[in-house]
Amino acid sequence: MHTVWTIAKKELQSYFDSLIAYILLILFLGFSGFFTWLYGSDIFMTGQASLQVFFSVAYWTLFFFAPALTMRLLAEEKKSGTIELLLTKAVTDRQVVYGKFLSAFLLVIIALLFTAPYVITLSIIGNIDAGEIICGYIGLALLSAAYISIGLYASSITTNQIVAFLLALTIGLFFHIIFDILAGNFTGFGSKLLSQLSITNHFESISRGVVDSRDLIYFGSIIFIGLFLSELSLTKRNMN
Repeated sequence: MHTVWTIAKKELQSYFDSLIAYILLILFLGFSGFFTWLYGSDIFMTGQASLQVFFSVAYWTLFFFAPALTMRLLAEEKKSGTIELLLTKAVTDRQVVYGKFLSAFLLVIIALLFTAPYVITLSIIGNIDAGEIICGYIGLALLSAAYISIGLYASSITTNQIVAFLLALTIGLFFHIIFDILAGNFTGFGSKLLSQLSITNHFESISRGVVDSRDLIYFGSIIFIGLFLSELSLTKRNMN
């Protein structure tokens, strides 16, 4: 665990050293703040103490945010050859994958923590549903973790950051919207299966204030598969 944390801290520091963290944080807070408080939802005028608009905006913002964070994590190191140097040390493939995953996830958590003033402002406007807001943030964290694991896998199978970004978006798009659209074109078991594969349904379930074990298993499965495939990709590279 110490090695994983060391790798995570190093990667997190590199985000801030390269200004990537600042740029993405500004974009995330700018988009979410603009659409939550100004465009299309004047909370001050309606007096509704709800963050549903923010959760809906962040749902899309983080969809792009996660691949942007992960595209360089393994692709850049493979291109420069530093991944070989890293793996020759007393570090396992799993520790590398987990450490890099943790660094990106922590940056997302930092971004979400910066939205704490939203909650404080809402509590001043009116009575807030604490359970709904907490579940909404849990949903965003799980959503981000799932897309980070997908992005990490995409980054592990190429040396081009742009390709990794586009590949992560393409895979994520199926979970984000395509499975949901396809579910509407089928009936019976097919429709139910595709609906269950859609990340939208599970995110909305949690953001409404209901934490169902099926939703946790769904997100946990995507995260596990993404990390497993990333590790497998590194392992195959070492065997070649």
